[in-house]
Amino acid sequence: MPNHLHIPFKKSYPAHIQSRLRDYLQIHSQDHPDLYKQDIQLWVDLRAPCIAHDLHIDTIDTFLRYHAQLVCVLIKLPSDISLDFSYAHVFAPSSSVPVTLRSVSFERAATLFNLAVLYSQLAASEDRSSQEGIKQAIHYFQNAAGTFAFLRTSALPKLLIPPDADETPLDLTPSFVHSLEFLMLAQAQECAWQRAVMDHFKNSLIAKLAAGVASLYTSSINSLRSASSDVRDKLPSTWIPHLETKQRHFGAAAQYRKSIDDLEANNYGDELRRLIDAEAEAKQGYNLAKRSAISPAVVQDIKSLVDALQKNITRAQRDNDLIYHKNVPPSSAIMPVQDAILVQCSSLPSLSDPMSVIGDGRVLFGELLGWGAREAINIYNDNKQALIKERITDFAQELDDEADQTLRSLNLPSSLEALERPIGLPPSILKKAEEVRSEQGPERIETYLETVELLARRAMAILDEAMDVLDSEASEDEAVRQEVPTRRPPSHEANQELVQKQQRYRSILTEAAGSDELVRDKWRQWEKPISQLVLDEDELESLVPSSTISTTGRTQVAGSQTQVHARSLRGLLESLDDIRHNRNDLVSRAQRRGEMDDIRPRVVTVAGKVDRDTEITPAIFTDISDEELAKYDKFIQGLMEGQKKQEGLVEVIKSTNEKFLSSRREDSVVKRREQALQSLDLAYAKYREITHNLEEGHKFYNDMTNLLSRFKEACRIWSNARSQEAQSFCHKFSSLSIQEETSTAEQVNVEEPTSETPRRQKRVANLPSLTSAEWQTEELPPPPPSSRRR
Repeated sequence: MPNHLHIPFKKSYPAHIQSRLRDYLQIHSQDHPDLYKQDIQLWVDLRAPCIAHDLHIDTIDTFLRYHAQLVCVLIKLPSDISLDFSYAHVFAPSSSVPVTLRSVSFERAATLFNLAVLYSQLAASEDRSSQEGIKQAIHYFQNAAGTFAFLRTSALPKLLIPPDADETPLDLTPSFVHSLEFLMLAQAQECAWQRAVMDHFKNSLIAKLAAGVASLYTSSINSLRSASSDVRDKLPSTWIPHLETKQRHFGAAAQYRKSIDDLEANNYGDELRRLIDAEAEAKQGYNLAKRSAISPAVVQDIKSLVDALQKNITRAQRDNDLIYHKNVPPSSAIMPVQDAILVQCSSLPSLSDPMSVIGDGRVLFGELLGWGAREAINIYNDNKQALIKERITDFAQELDDEADQTLRSLNLPSSLEALERPIGLPPSILKKAEEVRSEQGPERIETYLETVELLARRAMAILDEAMDVLDSEASEDEAVRQEVPTRRPPSHEANQELVQKQQRYRSILTEAAGSDELVRDKWRQWEKPISQLVLDEDELESLVPSSTISTTGRTQVAGSQTQVHARSLRGLLESLDDIRHNRNDLVSRAQRRGEMDDIRPRVVTVAGKVDRDTEITPAIFTDISDEELAKYDKFIQGLMEGQKKQEGLVEVIKSTNEKFLSSRREDSVVKRREQALQSLDLAYAKYREITHNLEEGHKFYNDMTNLLSRFKEACRIWSNARSQEAQSFCHKFSSLSIQEETSTAEQVNVEEPTSETPRRQKRVANLPSLTSAEWQTEELPPPPPSSRRR
């Protein structure tokens, strides 16, 4: 009967690798998923034998190959590719619900865990009654410890559990894995101690080996004690008592063997003290073992030690009382037994060097640009677009708006054009009117308003449809709860994140509706002035008073000083136009550069120089990204220089305009003409402002519609998963109920006369008997992916 702890495999469930990978590659890769059909199938084929849990030495290579490919997958793909992996807790009953995470890192960690379990089970299966069997068991236990150590130091730090996950894999916590690591070393050291006993090594050495066993069991216990109560609660009730019994057993065994060494060295007092201390330690372990119902082999081992100690204490006390008369020192006065640990973690190099396993074979997604490189490209493009928009386009627009606002406050160029062109319309007004007329301005705005309103209603309707999906699932969940007992969270808890996201979207749409109303109010206020811009030139000119003839009938001629200031103002305004033209040219050049700019070739070149088994992260390409973004510094610098020129020029324009106004003769007709021209100019500015607002609204609602469509689809997928889970619960519950009813019926059959038995073996209600091969057990499927609930 074995006297070592047995670690079972973590039970796994099927994963939809093919469909999820194709979907991910379709969205996130520039390549067609069919290019990686062989890679996807290879992943499926590699995983299948690893979840079959065959206890055979050849299975080691199967696990090593699969782990090596998972490492390569995590180099090319992020951990979350919307692919669910489900594993039960290592000590969970068969009916328990597994932990499901969308994490390739979770798959890798569970694979390493099961590889370590495989090593431990191979060690336990060895015949330790022979030297070769003990040697092989030590080897396997050390490999198991090394694999647990590699899992703890390499895989677990990269296993990130989403904060919204319903359950966490408590058997994949550092403290628990560290405890198993020490346990494997302790059992390997115990095998080494057993071999030393069989080979009749010196008692002093055997004592040190036993002390090493006790020390390793102590470390395993301490690791568990440092773990959370949730981790300890998952352990079998006999697990910690087993460890403590072993710890006390080998602590006592170390003292016992050292007492024999003291006897041989004529240290009779020390011998007796060690025997007494060993007996006290062994008795504590024996009492604990009897209370805890641990393995009978462990109980028998420590009982045999207690019997041997008691026998030796009787002998030693008799000999000391009759012959030696040595004082028995206190426990603190004797030297403790120094431990000697002969075992160590022994992980295969292939775990840290996956390419040594794959060799010249096919690397999963070897031709795919790694996720780190793709993410670096995406980050660069986002940063580039943000830089062009915020520091170039928006900055240039702010400078233009500042110039326009200043000129409008100065009534320029309307006051200047009213003087320079006393009759007719200025070219600038004619140009702006022609622009609005060619765009059918009022009709365009009305169409935009209707379209934006339609898009707003459509977006809100999609959001309502998404909530209808959640409401329907909640009704179904309530109906299921009335029929089948279940511990899964109710809908109002499970869909909390989806509902919260819906609330955020609804709030955004409500705010947008308020902004839309402001734009409609602005249009109602400026509809008449803007509509005047589409009139014929003659009709438009009739709206602007002529300043050629004064009220007294005499021709108005501007004074010479006024003309000087007017020419000076015109020159300054032309200089301002030149600055704006240069600024617009800079913006256009920057936008063209952004459209043609592609960092991908540089990223691919750098990624190609990195070893195939090295994880590529976006941080590797930071310097390249900074170098590429530096190309836009000249545009930003040009805008800043233009800003300084504009600020200086605006101050000169203000000063000159004051002189122009003070030198100009007061004339009410000229004033009315200036006001009319200014009104038309301002109407054009408002036309541009309204159309810009509507264009932004149109784009916003189009983007929002796409986002809400994806949200609705996410709600549908989540609802379908919950429905399938509910159907499985109902089917499972129905099967159990039928089995109970059939079992009850058969018990009644047993009580009937034997002559009735053949007749009662016929089907009842068309159901087969319990012994029929038609009955099949059904695995409880994993729950819907909680880590993606919104």
